[in-house]
Order: sequence, then structure tokens, then C-alpha cells
Amino acid sequence: MSHLRVYFRVIALLGPERALAIFLLLLNLLLAGIFLLEPWLFGHVVDALAGHLAGGARRWIAWWALVGLVGVVAGTWVSLHADRLAHRRRVAVITRFFEHAIALPLSYHGQHHTGRLLRIMQNGSSNLFGLWLGFMREHLATLLSILVMLPLAFTMNWKLALLMVALLSTYSVGNAIAMHRTGTAQGRVEQLHNELAERTSDVFGNVLVVQTYTRIAAEVAELKALGAQVLAAQYPVLSGWAWLSVANRTASTLTVVAIFALGSALHGQGEVSVGTIVSFVGFALMLIGRLDQFSNFISTLFFEVPSLRDFFTVLDTPAAIRGHGTAPRLPPIKGSVAFEHVSFGYQAGQVALHDISFSVPAGSTVALVGPTGAGKTTALALLYRAYDPSAGRITIDGIDIKTVDVDSLRENIAVVFQDPGLFYRSIADNIRIGKPEATAKELENAARAAQAHDFIVVKPEGYATLVAERGRSLSGGERQRVSVARAMLKDSPILILDEATSALDNSTEARVQAALEALTHARTTFVIAHRLSTVRNADLILVLDHGRLVEQGRYRELVERGGMFAELDRQGRFREDAAVPGDASP
Repeated sequence: MSHLRVYFRVIALLGPERALAIFLLLLNLLLAGIFLLEPWLFGHVVDALAGHLAGGARRWIAWWALVGLVGVVAGTWVSLHADRLAHRRRVAVITRFFEHAIALPLSYHGQHHTGRLLRIMQNGSSNLFGLWLGFMREHLATLLSILVMLPLAFTMNWKLALLMVALLSTYSVGNAIAMHRTGTAQGRVEQLHNELAERTSDVFGNVLVVQTYTRIAAEVAELKALGAQVLAAQYPVLSGWAWLSVANRTASTLTVVAIFALGSALHGQGEVSVGTIVSFVGFALMLIGRLDQFSNFISTLFFEVPSLRDFFTVLDTPAAIRGHGTAPRLPPIKGSVAFEHVSFGYQAGQVALHDISFSVPAGSTVALVGPTGAGKTTALALLYRAYDPSAGRITIDGIDIKTVDVDSLRENIAVVFQDPGLFYRSIADNIRIGKPEATAKELENAARAAQAHDFIVVKPEGYATLVAERGRSLSGGERQRVSVARAMLKDSPILILDEATSALDNSTEARVQAALEALTHARTTFVIAHRLSTVRNADLILVLDHGRLVEQGRYRELVERGGMFAELDRQGRFREDAAVPGDASP
């Protein structure tokens, strides 16, 4: 994506407020015209004072004052509204980026670090803000001033005007050379900055591991080494643009001196007046200022384009899951589910599921069993459309889930994950993820059903207690019971338990399992099973191996068949139930 194309995309983001943006632009064009008039009026005042113009200096001074007053009014209006517009658009584009990024498929987030995405969002939005302000205040007005100033200078004296053309050429060629020679290097610098963001975010997210394994010094050393790479890549780029600045300043000084020297010679020959020389010097100084502005704009755009490219790349990444807000909503359902010859692969040529077919009546409990990597979690992820099948279809009550709105589908499915996924918010807010509009009574009922109320109320602030990042201030069992309460509150007809208790100790698992049994009542439930009672009581057991459904049936039927399930059962792969603390049973 070229620099110019990136810039046009930046300006296009002002579209929702194009009327105000265009008006600010017109005011800037007016200001550009006023700036052009001032050196011309100055020259006329000088000539009038010298007696070379009729009407006296007062008339020209009055015109100068009027033009200046108009400029003050226009400049004030631009200052008041340009900043506000840029701030509004920055907030809007952050929201747009955030909304799009969190809707991208899980495979995308698996390949891109959170720290990198945060840096792209923050840097991109800040760079957009600066370019919008520059557009509404300087960019077009600067370009117009340069384009109008040169023809005006030629009408006054072509010999002096040529010096200004030479100055413009020097700036243009210098910027082109600098961009060409340092473009690739600046892209590398941006890549290294993204790696810095990824590493620091990774360390902050694993502070416990870093401290307990005494990794602080090592992580700091590695960060310093990465920082040294950043500087090694950045310094040559900065040197190139610094030398360009020196060349531009030298050319500017020589041009002003040359205008005085040539102007003095032409005045001695009677070709130009003193006022014309003054006007040309004013034009030259204005041109230098505008060229400096334009050079700064080119430099800023050059340094920011890599981050803006990253920003637009994320926005341009298509969502693999179709149907957000465009397809019809899923009607009220009972919860019967069917997989019809479903296949899926995360990458081309790597199939994770092969021709899976089964049917589940509403209200049934389905246990998925099989060795690690068999495809159990992947199959369930297809049900709530974390991914879409590459072949076959999945139906709920006979409706193909790809034909309905994704959000309406997920409203009917509650998921309890092995990692509860708690937010840095209050316990109440974490539970309300399941139903944001829930009343305090509904919230408490869900927590009681999940056996979470008793431990919540003894916290320092009860339900208002802040949960540390990723739930670190809660025990494993507490985190999981909050997750179960969230699913309770959602009260969806279909429930998925994705290894919800596999990481818990026996006593904690027993408490969570009691909460889960209440949650599964009268719901179509899919559970990746490790407990013997779950497997025995399931209405249907699905046995997966290497992405294939190798067996399906009830517990006794599969044991008697003597296949893979019977072998897993014989090997003791399913845990006996843990006793609830305080339970007197053996």
C-alpha cells in the first residue's frame, strides 16, 4: 500500500462528519489565500511609503488590517472545531477497530499476540489523529499556497521566481531520495516495536512465572537486547532525515540571500521596485515555511505509514464467520442438535475432523471422550461457530446454523470452559456477562445455584469485589463456580462443558460438579467427560480418535462392544467421583 493510498484511506475515515471536515478545509483555503496576500500587501505599503503608488499607505494598511481580521476569525473557528472533530473520530475509530478485532476468528487471535494488537490500535489511532489535524489545518492549504504562490511570483518577476522554483525542486528531490533510501528500514523498525510490545505484554501476563523462576534479570536483559536492535535499525533512518533537514535549511538560506542579491541588481537596473523585492523576500520566507511544513508532513507520513498499514491490515482482515447482523435470527429452539458429515481443518491440508455425523434429541446429555488431540474441543467449537465446517452442516432443531445470525445462535448456547476467562471487573460484572440486564435477585439466584454465593458474600465487598486480572485473586474452584454462575444466569437451552473441572482437585471438583449437575437439568448438554458418573449417565457417548467418530452409544452398549471405549474404560481413563467435603459416604 503506497504512502499516498494510505493517506487517502486516513482521510476517508472522516466520512461520517464530511460536511464539517469540508467546511474546515474551505476555511483553511481561505487562510492560505490570506497568507499569500500579506507579502503582496506588505510590498504595496512599502512602495506607497516610497511614493511609487498612488492613494497613500493608509489604504493599503487598512486592507492589510481587514485581511488580518478575517484570518483571525477563520483561524479561531478552525482551532475550536478541528481538534474536537479529530478527537471524536479517534474515539470512533478505536471503537471500530476494537469491535472488528474481537470478532475475528479464534485462529487469527491464536496467530497474533494481544500486545501487538493493542499497540497497533493505540499507535494507529494516535497517528490518525495527527494526520486528521494536519489535513484540516495545513496539508491542503500548504499545497495550495505553493501552487498559487509560484505563478503569482512569475507575474511579478520571472527571474526572481526561478530562485523559488529551484528551492522547491531541492525540497522535492531531497524528500524523494530520503523516502526511497529509508523506507524498508523504517518498516523493519515498526516490526521490532511490535515485537517489543508482544514481549512486554507476555511478561506482564506471566509475572508469577517470571518471579518464581527468578527470570526478572533475564527478561530485562532480553528486552534491552531487543531495544538495542530497535535503535540499530532506527538510527540510520534518523540520520538520513537529519541530513535532509540540513540540506533543506542550507537551500533556504541560500535562496533568501540570492533573492536579495539578484533583487538588488535588478533594482539597480530599474527592473523591480523595493516593494517588489520585499514582497519576494516575504514570498520566499513563506515558501520556506510552507515547504518546511510540507517536508514535515512527508516525514511524519513516512514514519507513521508502517503502523497505519498494520492498522488497516487488521481492519481489512475478513471475519471467517459470516452472518453478523445480516442473517435471520434463530427462532426459539428446543435444543435438538445434528452433525451431518461434518469435516473441518484449521489449515489447508490438515484436517482436524473427518466426516462426523450424529444426532442428539433436545434435553439429552452427550459425553465426548477420547485421547488428547482427538478433536473433542474442536467439534464443540463448531457448534457455537468459533469456526465453520469445511464440509457438511450442523443443525439445531433442523435449522442449519450457518443460515442464522451468529449472535442469535450464541445467545442459545452457554459454555463453561476449562479456563473460566474472568475479567478485571467485579464478581457481579463477571457473572452478568451471561445476562447484562439481570437483576440483583437473578444474580444471587444464579450464584446460589452454582454454589458460589457463600464464598462471594464473605469477600471484602461481596459481589462488588474486584477480580484480579484473569481471576488470579480467586481460587481455581471459585473461578470455575463464577463461570458456572455466568452460564446459569444465561439460562440457554444448549450447554457446553469444555473440560470444566479437569484442572481442579478432587474436593473442589466435587463442589463444581454439584453446581454443573444443577446447570445441566433440562438442557441439551455436551460435556468433554473425565468422570465415570458423567460417562455412565450420559444419554449418548461419542468416542473420537484422530478427528474421527469411531463409536457412539450408551455406556453399557459400548463396554459390551469391546472397542476403543471399552479399552479406555478398562485402562481407568475415567475418574471416580470425588466426595463433597463433609459427605459421610465412603
